[in-house]
Amino acid sequence: MSKSLNKVMLIGRLGADPEIRYTPDGVAVANFRMATNRPVRQGEKWGEETDWHRVVAFRKLGEIAGEYLSKGSQVYVEGRLQTRSWEDQDGNTRWITEVVARELILLEPKAVRQPNEAGDVEPPLPPVEDDVPF
Repeated sequence: MSKSLNKVMLIGRLGADPEIRYTPDGVAVANFRMATNRPVRQGEKWGEETDWHRVVAFRKLGEIAGEYLSKGSQVYVEGRLQTRSWEDQDGNTRWITEVVARELILLEPKAVRQPNEAGDVEPPLPPVEDDVPF
């Protein structure tokens, strides 16, 4: 049996808030796009080009993405590439390649949101401490 590897690791920023939906079985599915930048030579100078990646997270990870990620959030995503196809309303076969997330790490604290209509404000995340007690 031959060995293979399908692993993706990205650090970037979300281009929009995640879209959360639920399957008929109640499984959370979060979809979002994130941008990564890479250096490119532009004549005598260096610049950056942006690559956009589609990411999908399922179950509890999807719920976490919906709760803690928002447009502009910097996040680490680890997962695998998946290409799937479907038939659109006109009968055309459509293809999409996306990263199926296995791990998400928010790389900066979530901004404190403005009060909602009920006057509730989400508290900021506690600070990360470098000292581990074990």
